[in-house]
Amino acid sequence: MPRKPAAVAEKPSTKIVATNRRARFDYEIVESFEAGISLVGSEVKSLRSGKADLKDAYAAVERQEMWLFGVRISPYEFARDGGHEPERDRKLLLHRAEIERIGAKLAEKGLTLIPVRMYFKEGKVKVELALARGKAQRDKRETIKRREADREMERAVRHRSLD
Repeated sequence: MPRKPAAVAEKPSTKIVATNRRARFDYEIVESFEAGISLVGSEVKSLRSGKADLKDAYAAVERQEMWLFGVRISPYEFARDGGHEPERDRKLLLHRAEIERIGAKLAEKGLTLIPVRMYFKEGKVKVELALARGKAQRDKRETIKRREADREMERAVRHRSLD
């Protein structure tokens, strides 16, 4: 009787809940980190339905802990006692050494820590944080020009392939 092949390890399933699309436009990403986040039950339920907004959010080190500020997680409509406060500060779960290393980098002038996306990984909510430096207006214009040039090339290639 032929043997069945050993079970192939599947990649962990990830479901993206929210992305900060302005982050890559407004900031130059230097380094990325993955962190867990401390949430209450109604927040998790709300995230499962995709109700989160990362616009204007940032992270900072306070009292040797990493905190996430400005993230809006809409209240879960079926929660008891009104659920949670939508814009409360949330604790990020990182190892002490990581927090110290990130804190040292944040002390450098011009760097900030912003959430790029929030997602479920193996059933747990994770936040991708980016150590970023703000872009100047001319850099933003350059990004727009590059994006438009890429679109034009794509359009030309598509048009040529139709002929």
